[in-house]
Amino acid sequence: MKRKPVIIDCDPGHDDAIALLVAFASEKLNVKAVTTVAGNQTIEKTFNNALKVLSFAGINTIVSKGASKPLLRDLITAPEVHGESGLDGPDLPTPTLKPSDKNAVETIIEIVNESEEKIILIPTGPLTNIATVLLSAPELKTKIERIVLMGGSMIGGNWTPAAEFNIVVDPEAANIVFNSGIPLTMCGLDVTHKAQIYREEIEEIRNIGNKVAIMVAELLDFYGKFYERFGFKGFPLHDPVAVAYVIDSTLITTKPCHVDIETRGEFTSGCTVVDYYDVLKKSKNVDVALDIDRERFIKMLYDAIKKYN
Repeated sequence: MKRKPVIIDCDPGHDDAIALLVAFASEKLNVKAVTTVAGNQTIEKTFNNALKVLSFAGINTIVSKGASKPLLRDLITAPEVHGESGLDGPDLPTPTLKPSDKNAVETIIEIVNESEEKIILIPTGPLTNIATVLLSAPELKTKIERIVLMGGSMIGGNWTPAAEFNIVVDPEAANIVFNSGIPLTMCGLDVTHKAQIYREEIEEIRNIGNKVAIMVAELLDFYGKFYERFGFKGFPLHDPVAVAYVIDSTLITTKPCHVDIETRGEFTSGCTVVDYYDVLKKSKNVDVALDIDRERFIKMLYDAIKKYN
């Protein structure tokens, strides 16, 4: 089976960490590199968290540090969700994986340029690095097969009433990416709030018994506390949904729509304005994810974690 070449751009973050583990366990993906961006926490923390998780799981790959702030705005972080470290919960040792001496933008440009196949980009944080790549090397657009991102929402936001966190952190970057002409799949809150894991399923993961399974369970123990405050019965696994789509798109139902990014609204900055009913009759620039086979998704997660020692 030919593996799909992908680059994961992330801001770990509990669900980013789990997304990385699912991606590297998959026999359908060839993860060429991991790049990090400021979002859930500062760039130093998200970069260190990526190195920690990958080192702990015994994964050897290119890891590059990216943008420390959005293109035009001050950075917003999410310690309420992910803690002061960005990955509170398990006590992970100092990373052993050595980072790349190239930054995230350089790494993405080099890999896409040198690849004989088109690359799929999977951003699970703010889109700052991806937008910077497109601004720096617009000729690479033809060598990117698709961008499958976690971000956005058709139904309202989780950080403001109108906007999802990853987009509201850097709406200008999102605007560049959404208008790039590259095929785009948006795995937003419409689908990720359906991709919930329940307490009994976390215990099943813990009972796998390997060190990665125990780490994942401890990540979810901490992460779940945020969602319990809002009455969620399960905990949305946002970022792994984007990875799951690339592994097996049949898990997820999508609808092609025209999507614009609000960059100037007083109350709506960062909103992904989805023309669900095709009112504007504009080109459909995004496949918007709407539903997921939750049971198959959780089985994918479980099977991935079993593969680690």
